[in-house]
Amino acid sequence: MKLVRYGRPGKEKPGLIDEEGKLRDLSGVIDDIGALQLSDKALAKLAKIKEASLPLVRGNPRFGVPIAQVGKIIGLGLNYSDHAKEAGMPIPKEPIIFMKAITSLSGPDDDVVLPKGSKKADWEVELGVVIGTQAKYVSVKDALLHVAGYCVVNDLSEREFQLERGPQWDKGKGCDTFGPVGPWLVTRDEVMNPQRLDLYLDVNGERMQGGSTRTMIFSVAQIVSYLSQFMTLMPGDIICTGTPPGVGMAMQPPRYLQPGDQITLGIAGLGEQQQAVVAHRK
Repeated sequence: MKLVRYGRPGKEKPGLIDEEGKLRDLSGVIDDIGALQLSDKALAKLAKIKEASLPLVRGNPRFGVPIAQVGKIIGLGLNYSDHAKEAGMPIPKEPIIFMKAITSLSGPDDDVVLPKGSKKADWEVELGVVIGTQAKYVSVKDALLHVAGYCVVNDLSEREFQLERGPQWDKGKGCDTFGPVGPWLVTRDEVMNPQRLDLYLDVNGERMQGGSTRTMIFSVAQIVSYLSQFMTLMPGDIICTGTPPGVGMAMQPPRYLQPGDQITLGIAGLGEQQQAVVAHRK
């Protein structure tokens, strides 16, 4: 299934994308798409519903973050071998992790608002992993059983805040609107192998990033298992699994986002995002 939340910010309704690509309303079946709806049992129950019996949603409503009440967002740095190479950094021996603020979350097509004082805002297309059942000290073998599904994430980063203003990455990662997620959550059964997905990102129609999850240093299963050794992963948590090469910071000279830029990004089978970059509104 492709599960969505649609409508005005804070007023989103649950829905799904049917086999013809049409949006159908799920609000008569479930209240929302959150922790209670992400277990294998709950998803199996939803999958039994005849799509044709659900009301069609007319027009082109806004899509919100496809998961309600996200508990935490965990990011990985330098998790693609070709990205580490372009950054001139060694292959990490263990995953490099950071936390991304919940307030960074935004819909897949919402505006990206540059924070006050921003000079080096950068783009990062990433595979998002959504936890479906609690994971604590899980093995690599069993790790994917705790995954509800996958989604597209733009892990936007303000590089000056991240790298030049102290050793912690979080303040360059957690700016408002720096976490677009969606357009939908694709359930685990539709993604046969998360290590065989192509990713891309364009700025103003120019291809910046193109890559594949094949070059991830740590696989999705390894990531989920590793993180579960240090913190309990809860239903609705989102893991951002790293980005392929082509970020603005690594260009010669570096290139960063400016007001008026248009970003388009996507992952094969998981949908596409489109964002306009705007200046901070006073």
